[in-house]
Amino acid sequence: MSISPSPHLLDLAAELLPGVSLDGARSGGGQFHDVVLIPGAAAVRVARTEAAAASLPRCTELLARLARMDLPFQVPTPLVPVSTVAGRVAVAVSWVDGAAHPRGSGDPAKLRGLLDALASVDLRLVEDVLDEPHAYAGRERWEELLVEEVLPRLPVHVRTEARRRVEAALELEKVTASLVHGDLGGENVHWSPDGDLVGVLDWDLAQAFDPAVDAACLAWHGWDAVRSAVDGETYRRARVWAGTFAIEQVASALANGEPPHVVDRYVESTVRRLERGEH
Repeated sequence: MSISPSPHLLDLAAELLPGVSLDGARSGGGQFHDVVLIPGAAAVRVARTEAAAASLPRCTELLARLARMDLPFQVPTPLVPVSTVAGRVAVAVSWVDGAAHPRGSGDPAKLRGLLDALASVDLRLVEDVLDEPHAYAGRERWEELLVEEVLPRLPVHVRTEARRRVEAALELEKVTASLVHGDLGGENVHWSPDGDLVGVLDWDLAQAFDPAVDAACLAWHGWDAVRSAVDGETYRRARVWAGTFAIEQVASALANGEPPHVVDRYVESTVRRLERGEH
């Protein structure tokens, strides 16, 4: 069931998009933004934290540049400049049709096309508006957070496996960087009812890094689909990166200064995934 945005968010959206009907607007959002979804018209992204507010202009400029490229999918296009409205930093972007692909299935050729399109982007055109590698989990502190702060928080019976996964990632040889979206799964990739790629949303974590990270995120479609979509070396690296994803949840909570009870909740989730052998 969809949830209506709060009156405050509706007022903010109305100020950004005068004349646009907000009938049918619903709430969305993630860890760092509130979102007012206006089907067929726009999405209004409202920063929740100071860090998200500071990065919104950069992320919005990235969208503008990507929209000018000949990519085989849509990206949300900025409709207005980033603005401060009622004390909140926000921007309105264009609506992208489609819906998340059902989990556990997917056409390898279309997944390959998505990865190839990302790899085709000339980094020189966007490098100044990309985030750093490991943007989700500490950026340059990624190794330190995982090794010195996350692993000690895990119970002994899963700590050895967690350490093995982190060390496997640290031992990966460097590869030529390309544009990495950083969160290619679920609601961030929209498909048509016929299974064609429509658009890619939420570029906040975009970075110049190992493209196998995006291949790992596409495990949303199942590892068999990923195996058929990429070469053997990319698949191997993707499995290694995927092994760190659950552990990175705790690192992200620490990096973002979440209170102890929230960190503990992420630790519990990570332990469950490690116990089940999930990536």
